[in-house]
Amino acid sequence: MTDLQRNRFTLVRINRNKIRMREIAIIVILTIGNFSKKINAQIVTDRPDQTESSSTIPKGSLQLESGLLIGYEGENQERTRQLLLPTNLFRYGIANWMELRILNQFELLKLGENRFEGISDLELGTKIQIVKGEDKCTEVAFLTHLIIPTGTDGLTSEKFGSSNKLSISHTINEKVGLGYNLGYNYFGEEKGDFTYSIALGIGINSEVGIYVEPYGEIANMEELLANFDTGFTYLANENLQFDFSFGTGINWTMNYMSIGCSWLIEKK
Repeated sequence: MTDLQRNRFTLVRINRNKIRMREIAIIVILTIGNFSKKINAQIVTDRPDQTESSSTIPKGSLQLESGLLIGYEGENQERTRQLLLPTNLFRYGIANWMELRILNQFELLKLGENRFEGISDLELGTKIQIVKGEDKCTEVAFLTHLIIPTGTDGLTSEKFGSSNKLSISHTINEKVGLGYNLGYNYFGEEKGDFTYSIALGIGINSEVGIYVEPYGEIANMEELLANFDTGFTYLANENLQFDFSFGTGINWTMNYMSIGCSWLIEKK
């Protein structure tokens, strides 16, 4: 969760007509990255990639996924700079097939000469697993968040909204997995945004994995903004995982870098 993506929906509306579109040639170095789902890891996280996992955390367990993100969009005087420190996602398992979710973060945003800092809008949500992965190669889950306009002036959307995703994953073999999301986000005005992501993950060993991921959105159902990211996770122990990721825009100017950690507190 991501992280920059949900904030980007609002920023796109502000800068969409100002951003000069251009093609970017991407060189992918697969020495780092992670699928962060089920490939050789005991913690199933929804970070660092944009693709939400199709798994829920165990009943009675609490999981905190936190990180730092630095990103920018646009060029020269029209550049938008963003710092999230920290971004926090709390996940609590109320059943083996359902979890409750709370997302909130401190944000520093600079739009040209304007600067805003404070708390972003609170998000309350749930993830419901429709097809469970026990003895199956495919999992399916539905995830939805209610966006509540509680943020600081300049950072809040001032209207109720929602973000929704259908998450599907396939286990190809013991080391390779594929996950993808299709979603729709509405922010109380205009047409909303269609979102997509596809993450291919490879387990390097029992502690380290890699991923590559194209993702993007059709902003206001009119403009395609295509992106690419990659990253890695390191499983320090069965309850603690660290991650690093970075991404870039394909047909528009955008870059970000993120580091974070996830901590699972299991029910005893």
